[in-house]
Amino acid sequence: MAEEVRGIDRERVSGWLAENLAGAKAPFAFELIAAGGSNLTYRVSDAAGARFALRRPPVAARIATAHDMAREWKIMAALAKSAVPVPSMLAYCADDAVNGAPFYVMSFVEGLILRNAQQAAVLDAQEKERATCSLIAVQAALHTLDVDAVGLGDLAKQRGGYVERQLARWRKQAEASTMRAIPHMAEVHARLARAIPREVARPALAHGDYRFDNVVMDAEQRVIAVLDWELCTIGDPIADFCWSLMYWAAPGAQNTWLQDPPTQAPGFCTRAEVCERYARATGFDLSKLAYYEAFSWWKMACLIEGVSARVKAGATGGMRSGSYESVIERADAYFARAEALSRAL
Repeated sequence: MAEEVRGIDRERVSGWLAENLAGAKAPFAFELIAAGGSNLTYRVSDAAGARFALRRPPVAARIATAHDMAREWKIMAALAKSAVPVPSMLAYCADDAVNGAPFYVMSFVEGLILRNAQQAAVLDAQEKERATCSLIAVQAALHTLDVDAVGLGDLAKQRGGYVERQLARWRKQAEASTMRAIPHMAEVHARLARAIPREVARPALAHGDYRFDNVVMDAEQRVIAVLDWELCTIGDPIADFCWSLMYWAAPGAQNTWLQDPPTQAPGFCTRAEVCERYARATGFDLSKLAYYEAFSWWKMACLIEGVSARVKAGATGGMRSGSYESVIERADAYFARAEALSRAL
């Protein structure tokens, strides 16, 4: 008897795949990919050895927009012919009766995902440079796409006011997901709201969590697929870039967003050099990065506060998040960092 996989109704999903996934051959094997965020990703193998990726919402604690499978499908399907590489979209199931929630199937892109410093340390200096150049180039391509031309002009109800929308959204979600009084939440929110910079770049597709471990690279360290589009919207590309920049941790850096950032391996360029390359590729003015840094720490603190709710509900999607107490401690540290940076605005 096959082992049960959480979030997959093996019999019904297998039947649906056999009927709707061209060329797929039953029986199917399902494996939850542990390195995930809130939406769940599974590696699916069929009887002929073919591999696919299946995405579904978390089993519990869903957020309507972030866990909207149809929206995620639409984004990647629209990007298929753009300069931003994505997996091939293969089949979409809107019927909750099949697996308790909508899901979709896409190609399984084989390649290198840099999840930690140990994996990155295997690359030599030239390979690190190629990986960095490709990562920046693809984000620049994303941020300069014409959203209307690719068919995603209706992705957001409004295009401007991105930071204002984000401030409202993440405060609301953090407060809705916790039972405690959150330190520095309101005061930092007020400071950030008063100091929002004027948007100087045309509203663009904002991935929401673009970084090394959300892309797949080939043997030449070129990005061949961008993954995890659940937070994508139309917004300020500079804010989206700064969010990505916060993951770029130098060797020896403390209080990093990732537990073991790939860029802490020796040989990567500095944050300042990343900014210079991105600005050169896009032509964007990055003079207000200090604001976006404070905003990013606050937003990440709100996200971590939401993680605490998923930890309590047992709906972490295979993500190694630690105990509830450790997650709350991390959120408090991030709120404190945002508070300190916001004082200088």
